[in-house]
Amino acid sequence: MGADYFGFAYVRNDNRKNVTTVINNAADISVIVIYFLVVLAVGVWAMVRTNRSTVGGFFLAGRSMVWWPIGASLFASNIGSGHFVGIAGTGAAAGIAIGGFEWNALVVVIILGWLFVPIYIKAGVVTMPEYLKKRFGGQRIRIYLSVLSLFLYVFTKISADMFAGAIFINQALGLNIYLAVIILLMITALYTITGGLAAVIYTDTLQTIIMVVGSFILMGFAFTEVGGYENFKVRYMNAIPSVVGVNISEKCYTPRADAFHIFRDPISGDLPWPGLIFGLTIQAAWYWCTDQVIVQRCLSAKNLSHVKAGCILCGYLKLLPMFLMVFPGMISRVLYTDEIACVDPDECNYYCGTSVGCTNIAYPKLVVDLMPNGLRGLMLSVMLASLMSSLTSIFNSASTLFTMDIYTKIRPKAKEKELMIAGRVFMLFLIGVSIAWIPIVQSAQSGQLFDYIQSITSYLAPPIAAVFTLAIFCKRINEPGAFYGLCIGLLVGLARMITEFAYGTGSCVAPSNCPTIICGVHYLYFALILFSLSCILIVAISLMTKPIDDKHLYRLCWSLRNNTEERIDLEEDDWTEDQDSNSMEIEENRKEASFCRKAYNWFCGFDQGSAPKLTKEQEAEMKMKLTDTSEKPLWRNVVNANAIILLAVCVFFHGFFS
Repeated sequence: MGADYFGFAYVRNDNRKNVTTVINNAADISVIVIYFLVVLAVGVWAMVRTNRSTVGGFFLAGRSMVWWPIGASLFASNIGSGHFVGIAGTGAAAGIAIGGFEWNALVVVIILGWLFVPIYIKAGVVTMPEYLKKRFGGQRIRIYLSVLSLFLYVFTKISADMFAGAIFINQALGLNIYLAVIILLMITALYTITGGLAAVIYTDTLQTIIMVVGSFILMGFAFTEVGGYENFKVRYMNAIPSVVGVNISEKCYTPRADAFHIFRDPISGDLPWPGLIFGLTIQAAWYWCTDQVIVQRCLSAKNLSHVKAGCILCGYLKLLPMFLMVFPGMISRVLYTDEIACVDPDECNYYCGTSVGCTNIAYPKLVVDLMPNGLRGLMLSVMLASLMSSLTSIFNSASTLFTMDIYTKIRPKAKEKELMIAGRVFMLFLIGVSIAWIPIVQSAQSGQLFDYIQSITSYLAPPIAAVFTLAIFCKRINEPGAFYGLCIGLLVGLARMITEFAYGTGSCVAPSNCPTIICGVHYLYFALILFSLSCILIVAISLMTKPIDDKHLYRLCWSLRNNTEERIDLEEDDWTEDQDSNSMEIEENRKEASFCRKAYNWFCGFDQGSAPKLTKEQEAEMKMKLTDTSEKPLWRNVVNANAIILLAVCVFFHGFFS
């Protein structure tokens, strides 16, 4: 890890071989400026167009979204700069198997739209911890899940994405990594903090278009440079660095024999096929079906058919990373073998400032060295798009979790304005913690960013996936079983994670001396074991304790999803939107406010007029509309047919590359 990493110098260490500033021409700069102007224009348009003055408007976009921005936002929220840097880097190091992580999502997004979201809509919830509170009662599970989710955001998403985006800017502009992060965050936070979910979703749609177009252009340049697919396969297998050092095993610098196969040996494979199918599905179920960032987009849809169509669009977009990220990362190893495939620690430090390997610079290196002026600026915009779309989504969802599940416990009588201010201030705190975690991200998992993200998820997410799955599909599960299953599962996962970080994840050249009994189990297998253990504990403890009466579970679990009887909630809501209904106070403040105050209120969405007071009958009708999962027969058949086609495409691609 370079010493300058911890400093605040404006440029990188001068002793590195690749210190250049390549984004320094009129064409590149013009493209980047135009990109930012367009993004800010879309963000401002979304701010003006939508109602941000209520919690529902700010956090759920008024539940008015249609399928195509939902699908684009799901994809953009998932594909951060961590994917461009991490997936391409792991592809350069080990081949195409990492693309299986993306294709696994094709199945899981169908599970999300057809099984999980209907329950969430019928439950009438805004956040995932809120669902667990309705399902089990009590506060401890809701608080536990909120806090753990926020930790996962820091460890696996925000810090990793900021680090990945900073790597690219570090390569392109020569800026210190922290300075690059701060510049990115200032731009990102501007429209996230002010615009709410609607601004995030609409800008995500624009980012998706930019990402896909720019990535296709780069892929075309890369395959042209390497001489086509067949030539690429031959040249990749011979991409061995010229400097390999002494006493370094041949397997550390020679491409894997199974580099062009997704399914690998269940014992010796770096990504064993049982883990890729079953262990990864558990991680994917946590991310796609229970994570606030993803589910929040689905809950903003105007009806269930739009949710399903959005999931299908996202599934088709998830076919692309193999071709837009993995293959270009592998081509980067072919074209810049000595840098990307370096194994000697001194050489790696010389090229990219970290001794564990330089595969993380595979995609940025390709962009910087291969793209012509103008298009290079477009690709920088693509990287910024992926970073910003991912971060804005996470910031909005994290503030939702903190505001609705934690802050309302601290201040149960808080008004809407106070809640929205608290959510925005919390974003700033989250950013600070994430920046502090970046050095850990840089050195973990042999410098392969995507492996780091997936390993942390495997240690912390399976108990959450177990609780949600059982909560929806097994009505016998109760609060003690869910809580103690979560706690014990967390302790087991933390034991593996802390031990691994204490010993260090090591690299091929300098393996970790972590005990085999702890670190010897592949993280995907560990996810499978931890999920099974959590399920057994949850079911066993639930069977030994008192069940929850059906009257508390109507429309909260699969077997009771169509029950029309009134549900008696185990606990009343902490906060409701009508508690900030002092219209006289609002009107008085509006009369007395200065011009600057009015401008501030508009910018933050605090002063868009008070909503008319609804009668009890109107409130009941509104609630019924928000929890309605009915679909028109035509569109239900259309989305069902498309789901079957998507699954068939998924099977074909897995079979072709297996």
